[in-house]
Amino acid sequence: MKKLLFFLVLPLSLSIQAQVLTPKASPAAKIYQKVGLADLIIEYSRPSVNGRVIFGELIPYGQMWRLGANENTIFSTNQNLFFGKDTLYTGSYALFAKPGESSWEFYFYTEYNNWGLPGNWDDKKVALKVSAPAQINKNWTENLTLQFDELRYSSAKLTLCWAETKVEIPFGLDTKSEVLFSIDKTMSGPAANDFHKAATYYFNENLDLKQALEWSTKAVELRGPSAYWMTRLKAQLQAANGDFKGAIETARISMEAAKADGDQAYVLANQKSIEEWSKNR
Repeated sequence: MKKLLFFLVLPLSLSIQAQVLTPKASPAAKIYQKVGLADLIIEYSRPSVNGRVIFGELIPYGQMWRLGANENTIFSTNQNLFFGKDTLYTGSYALFAKPGESSWEFYFYTEYNNWGLPGNWDDKKVALKVSAPAQINKNWTENLTLQFDELRYSSAKLTLCWAETKVEIPFGLDTKSEVLFSIDKTMSGPAANDFHKAATYYFNENLDLKQALEWSTKAVELRGPSAYWMTRLKAQLQAANGDFKGAIETARISMEAAKADGDQAYVLANQKSIEEWSKNR
């Protein structure tokens, strides 16, 4: 009887789990674009014209539109973008639009996980509102297309094309400051953590310990004695290079800084090392 029930239930469960897969009428797209040093991403669905009159009929003028189909259109940036005098700060936003015959309005909305337009529109969640003129699309476009054009080091355009309509939204970036910061950081040489990481790797792999000691010493000079984990490594490298007297002095500095920070593990580790190295002085 149990076997009979099993065979009766099995086809039913398979029929419940089975799903017919069909393509979406408005396929999803994800656009990634590097502009200057910024990473920009647009995720949206691309409805087709399919013989319809789009703007003014299917999508009325003067009414808010989700700017796509299905899930919200999401615009993401990892750097601040400048639309005229206004700034769109780093983050992800739902991108909505209000089409007009001669001008469009675009809204970057901080709540982006809902499906379509928010049930209750909140102006406080509008991070940025941008206006742009509507143009005639010389290259008639069947599927809604969002893309980045006229890419420069510090500027680009977000372009919308669909049917006979085209809208361009220019924006800028502070690429110059990012580049100058990168140049200054690189030209000033490695930071304390860079020297410490390199010295740690050499110590753990038992490579050139003299070179590792030079790097560790540089890290301590840059970071100061309060970085007791760095002075601890320097002490270990001094001992590994046969300088037990110097290792003990450095370990004591590390131990005192660890005490001040309440890190008992480093205090005990340094105490143990000092005892061992004292036998080799």
